[in-house]
Amino acid sequence: MDRKIVLAVLAAALLGTIGIMLLMPPAVDESVARLPWKVSRDPQGHTQVLGFTLGISTLSDVRKAFGEDGKINLFARPDRGDPYAIEAYFDQVYLNRLRADLVMTLDVPQDEAAGMYDRGLRISQLESGAKKIDLAPADAARLAAAPIRAITYLPWKHLDAEVIERRFGKPSERVSEKSGVTHWLYPAKTMDIARDPKGDVVIQYVNPGDFSALVKPLDPASANGPRRERPGAPAAKAASAPAASH
Repeated sequence: MDRKIVLAVLAAALLGTIGIMLLMPPAVDESVARLPWKVSRDPQGHTQVLGFTLGISTLSDVRKAFGEDGKINLFARPDRGDPYAIEAYFDQVYLNRLRADLVMTLDVPQDEAAGMYDRGLRISQLESGAKKIDLAPADAARLAAAPIRAITYLPWKHLDAEVIERRFGKPSERVSEKSGVTHWLYPAKTMDIARDPKGDVVIQYVNPGDFSALVKPLDPASANGPRRERPGAPAAKAASAPAASH
């Protein structure tokens, strides 16, 4: 084979390899188990999941584990008691070979978040009525030391009810919304698994002190509110059961 052809083939192969490497997600530290159904507590009662301890692990810890910075945004929701929320979004992360998107909600005092809102570079209006703010670089840099308050885990793979129960266990209660989304509630693990009829799943993890606020929107506001079901209870009784107190 002509030497020029050989060199061209080798160069193309090298470029292809480099391209694949650039497209591959960053390597995740797997020295600890990062399975979404492995939830525990530290001696102080903090929720531990995916290798992080809520209220203790920081955004810097997450970045070090995932090998990327994530995308930080501040959201303003004036209709809420705490109107500001700061989140770090990580796209297509592989944890123990399971692909998911993750959202880390940062524990930032409301007054500090309000200052970041005022210094924001750009504000976008969302369909939900909330506002998304791009933070000033100096504010974004300071958030590296902020603790993680909550984690939202969004698996790419659809999950059926059988898989959820086999992996996560039987929930204490299931709450069905009019939209068809069913919430599987695990108070002992302070975890909410929301599943739509197609099998798309959103899993939220919080500390025990935040669980009541997490599930409060699911409390029926009227007779036509979400339908609650406690596994193992007779169907008629479960359908009319009052909201669990948290």
